[in-house]
Amino acid sequence: MLHQHLEDLERTGRRIRVGMVGAGQMGEGLAVMLEAMSGMEPSVVVDSAPGRAKEAFVSAGTPPSQVVETDDADRAIAALSDGRRVASSDPSLAWCSPVDISVEATGIPEVGARVARGAINAGKHVLQMNVETDATVGYALHRMAAEAGVVYTLSGGDEPGAIMGLYDFAASLGFEVISAGKGKNNRLDRTATPERVAEVARRRQMNPKMLSSFVDGTKTMVEMTSLANGIGFKPDIRGMHGPPVTVKTIATTYVPTNCGGVLSGHGRVDYGRGVAPGVFVVFTTDHPKLIRDLGYLSMGSGPYYALYRPYHLANLETPISMARAVLYGETTLATPNPPSAETVAFAKRDLRVGEKIDDLGGYCVYGMIDNARSAASEGLLPVGLAPGAVVVSAVRAGDPITYRDVELDESSVIVSLRRLQDAMGGGSG
Repeated sequence: MLHQHLEDLERTGRRIRVGMVGAGQMGEGLAVMLEAMSGMEPSVVVDSAPGRAKEAFVSAGTPPSQVVETDDADRAIAALSDGRRVASSDPSLAWCSPVDISVEATGIPEVGARVARGAINAGKHVLQMNVETDATVGYALHRMAAEAGVVYTLSGGDEPGAIMGLYDFAASLGFEVISAGKGKNNRLDRTATPERVAEVARRRQMNPKMLSSFVDGTKTMVEMTSLANGIGFKPDIRGMHGPPVTVKTIATTYVPTNCGGVLSGHGRVDYGRGVAPGVFVVFTTDHPKLIRDLGYLSMGSGPYYALYRPYHLANLETPISMARAVLYGETTLATPNPPSAETVAFAKRDLRVGEKIDDLGGYCVYGMIDNARSAASEGLLPVGLAPGAVVVSAVRAGDPITYRDVELDESSVIVSLRRLQDAMGGGSG
């Protein structure tokens, strides 16, 4: 049992040491959770905002006197060897020598790419909470990690990883999984901006850009892209259907149209309004005995059945995936094969020549999931490459952005990783 394994580590004075990049809402909660657990600890916390990394440690209950603030690698390693913790603004310290696994929790695609590549090159396992990065270059990162003999994985606490648990359960039992998806928490407004959601963000103690990326749909699109790529599914249509749904109607909604549902076929990802914060899969079987047993077990009359999990604990659940990666070499979710889906960039407003596109959840772009093959044939720009790109051809609000419309920053890590992924046969570039 994992719990027993962690207890045994604690009793022997050993802990899984975690290096974290990002001490915002997700990162702080993760630090608190790790500190509360047996056999694990937040050893290094990195954040660009002055003082915030140390604040995360203090929030987790670490005595301030035990926290060393430094950007010097030698001093950091000495502090860790002495049993103290390190607060820093230098991401490279999140994969310094004593650390077992590095975690990226900023939501900024470029930072996610830099941290994952740096940790893999240093021979560290990687827990990627930055799904924006994974949806763009997850295939390349997974292959790099495999070649380095380390684990690259998403979290079982975020929706893609939570759905993967349900998918693995149903598929392992031999059921045919028809569809998989999640509920959407917030109303959908493709034109949402940090300014327009600022008051709600303040009440929820959230970063306005993060909330804006939820509302404009980008977060849902990249989450379902990572899931689709992990299990070989695809969106039924660009942007998915996103119908209103209840727990009782999941099994009759996310099924083929000839059976009364919204899908054109099997092997699809989608989302729904009305079942947040839950996740689900829909499966089927044609064996009479299994159909009878499923009916007896209150799963319905078939031919389709739903597994629904009414929660995902996000950062609070993430340590489970970390521990399994370090102790057992397990991957919760990653992209082992060339991607089947892509989240591409759309203009949130009219974009003029010479403009530099801002961060996701900002004022310039939103993401839309698409079939990877369609995205490639149309030359559409992956959304994770959009921040920092310069517009060279005007794009109207609501239109997709192509590679031809922008000039990318070829010095960025995520662009170079995407070039590598495309060369591997895993992208649309």
